[in-house]
Amino acid sequence: MASFLEFEKPIAELQARIDELRDAAAGGEVDIESEVAKLQAKSDRFLKDAYAKLTPWQKTLVARHPERPHFKHYVARLIEDFMPLGGDRAFADDQAIQGGLGRFRGQRVMVIGHEKGDDTTSRLRHNFGMGKPEGYRKAIRLVELADKFGIPVITLVDTSGAFPGMEAEERGQAEAIARSTEACLNLGVPMVASILGEGGSGGAVALAAGNRVLMMEHAVYSVISPEGCASILWRTADKAADAAEAMKVTAQHLKELGVIDTIVAEPLGGAHRDHAKAIDALGDAIESALKDLSGQSATALRQARRAKFLAMGRA
Repeated sequence: MASFLEFEKPIAELQARIDELRDAAAGGEVDIESEVAKLQAKSDRFLKDAYAKLTPWQKTLVARHPERPHFKHYVARLIEDFMPLGGDRAFADDQAIQGGLGRFRGQRVMVIGHEKGDDTTSRLRHNFGMGKPEGYRKAIRLVELADKFGIPVITLVDTSGAFPGMEAEERGQAEAIARSTEACLNLGVPMVASILGEGGSGGAVALAAGNRVLMMEHAVYSVISPEGCASILWRTADKAADAAEAMKVTAQHLKELGVIDTIVAEPLGGAHRDHAKAIDALGDAIESALKDLSGQSATALRQARRAKFLAMGRA
């Protein structure tokens, strides 16, 4: 059964009623299809109305939904002959940040992104998508490899932020994030970044400094989590909804501010309700962005990328 969010309670109740009717009629001769059809139509209307007017905080909850597609799902559907490349050649192979070579719709690409995991075991293995210094140093190694061989870079961002533990700080977390951002800005090949769910702080920007930044319709992208912001400003995480509103974390706000370039539409009710449709929509947007960037010189790509990020916040 699908996992429903707090604001989806009316939809959850209707779906529960539909399931009860089907269970009661199982194996019998009672025709319940007309009643089920009415309830389903009502559920679809509620879903459409709810998602047409999501608040920034509600979008944050959707962006964090545990059933949203993650890095491995996008790679499995969009990338052929994917060859994972691991390790930073210095300390370890961070499982929160994944990457490798493959073919995207016939074109060789380097794909790098955050993997959160989708069950308890995999979430622990991937550290909930929170990269450590060795993860960002792996990303640096891979983007530099792509640059050397003239291969476009696709990044898939989905993290609440870089890992904040003491051991990460001891190994140079801030320096690794800064150098990863620098490596992206210095690329002489096209780079398309996509915000899949959460784009949290420097842990996201380190993989998102691309020529084109795409963002899923119900994703969020911010310098700090709403809870973290609320704890600083109001000394309580209970004000998270107010913080989300003030920070303008949604794709719609960020498009207006010029932080992102393209909003990718999600299926009705969010990407978690139809993985294939959501992934294919992002694939089309990435393909379009790469076509726009193809043929540009390394110098032009670098200059445009740097100008893009330096212009943010000046208006």
